[in-house]
Amino acid sequence: MSIYQQYFALSCEPFSIVPDPGFLYPSSQHRQAVAHLKYGLDREGGFVLLTGEVGTGKTTLTRTLIKRLPAHVRVAYVLNSTFDAADVLASICQELGIKLPKSSKTSLTKNCVDALNADLIESHAEGKKTLVVIEEAQNLSPEVLEILRLLSNLETATHKLLHILLVGQPELLETLAQKDQRQLNQRVVARFHLLPLEKTDVANYVNHRLHHAGANRAIFESSAMTALFKLTQGVPRLINLICHHAMLAAYATGAKTVSAKLVKAAAVEIFDIEKPKQKSSGRLGWSLVFCAVVALLVGVAFYADQLPSKTSINTQSVEVPVKPDSSNEVVTQPIIEELESLPLIVEVESEEIVLEPKLEAEPVVFETPEPPVFNNPFTALFAFWSVEIEPLFSEEEVYSVAAENELGAEKLNNLLLSELIELDRVGIVWVRDDNRLKSYVLTAIDSGSVNLQGVKGERQETLEWLAENWNGTFLYLWHRPIDILSLRLGDKNALALGWLQSRLLQIDDIYQPIITGGYFNEAVRLQVLNFQQKQGIRADGVVGQQTIMKINELTMSSLPRLNKTVAERAKI
Repeated sequence: MSIYQQYFALSCEPFSIVPDPGFLYPSSQHRQAVAHLKYGLDREGGFVLLTGEVGTGKTTLTRTLIKRLPAHVRVAYVLNSTFDAADVLASICQELGIKLPKSSKTSLTKNCVDALNADLIESHAEGKKTLVVIEEAQNLSPEVLEILRLLSNLETATHKLLHILLVGQPELLETLAQKDQRQLNQRVVARFHLLPLEKTDVANYVNHRLHHAGANRAIFESSAMTALFKLTQGVPRLINLICHHAMLAAYATGAKTVSAKLVKAAAVEIFDIEKPKQKSSGRLGWSLVFCAVVALLVGVAFYADQLPSKTSINTQSVEVPVKPDSSNEVVTQPIIEELESLPLIVEVESEEIVLEPKLEAEPVVFETPEPPVFNNPFTALFAFWSVEIEPLFSEEEVYSVAAENELGAEKLNNLLLSELIELDRVGIVWVRDDNRLKSYVLTAIDSGSVNLQGVKGERQETLEWLAENWNGTFLYLWHRPIDILSLRLGDKNALALGWLQSRLLQIDDIYQPIITGGYFNEAVRLQVLNFQQKQGIRADGVVGQQTIMKINELTMSSLPRLNKTVAERAKI
């Protein structure tokens, strides 16, 4: 447990550099990356590329993708890209559980290729797909790249048998652009280059990780977020490092929030940034912290030797921020957990602060937690239907989650604004904003204005603004009862017919239920046709999505609708 976890009432370490998929911040760029990668994996074999600078989150994104793959996809995950060709092949076989002959007169490379080919053919016959993931692919030698290209040739008469995902730094793109790699480069079916977070995403990234770690309030001040972006340029790994040390400094100084001052001080210690001479005492302060802790350790250890044997002192290991040496290693020193010694004096930018270490202090409790940060439009859309889910990264997942919760999901393209208003459902729109296409949850339309929910919170715009900047795409949810998509003449579905007749009776108390024997007969079709004509919707006698949605509007007061005025009148 980090030394500040209890102080900030956190359940786990929020800024670990371990690539935990649970902490992945689903920015618009990450959603695009997942969509590109899934598109590549849906193709019939070939190479898929994911590139990005050091620390931009490639491994976290890759592990998130693997975690979300369906059960019929097998994965061979190769971490060591410095292996030679034979070792890479052996690693792939080992990951897939392929047994190699114990002794053979042929080479290891041939044994691996033959065994892999036979296994892929067998797996393909069973309806399985195989994905090979290679990390740090910029280190792959030309010989290994050629072997991988040859593996991509494994196929049946109609299907490729293998997908290969190469994850690496930008140097990988330079390697594949070389003339001798043009054959492999031409087999790349999808590629995505992951960039650092934008300035507007940094605060959401930090708050997302804190919220996932159990924080019930904002811990970093807004000025600290600005400083974070300037210092890291949006690189997630650097953000994690600075945030970790800044929270440790906040704990050490007794601060309840992390200021820009603490963020800058943490960056000085991590990156060895030169400070003006008049502010040089900041570094001295951290050095004094370290020296004081070491001195206390020596003193207490000496004192502990003089205590009776029944006396015990609890210790734990914690990372103490010090100026890193040339190897960039973090110095770890033990710290005493139950000290009752003299106050520790720390100097921070010429200000003397006296602290008493209280490592057993009760966690700080805050009575007014801030609402969770909007960082995933799909998750926010489901929240309007009281469905709490983890962040989603593709529309396929939206459809799947919707079906699990008696909902339908539909994405419309080239929709007119008048059709959107008539549809009257909360949903996701894609609009041109700041020269970029951004997604917002459209939550209300009223009196010529629209309400949008985005990464910066709620915003209000005019209908004219929406008409000018919206690209005509709309994704929405609707209540799909008892798993029916449509009912038409001749269908047998007693449960669905029971729902239909009970709702029609709820709408019109003079409605006369019909005995159908579980069949959608002509008498029911005529009643449906009459209902459609009265409501001004397509009159075809079929209980389809439009008819179901109209029935829901008239019988369910809690539907997430855009036109609040109409919705309130419906309740009356």
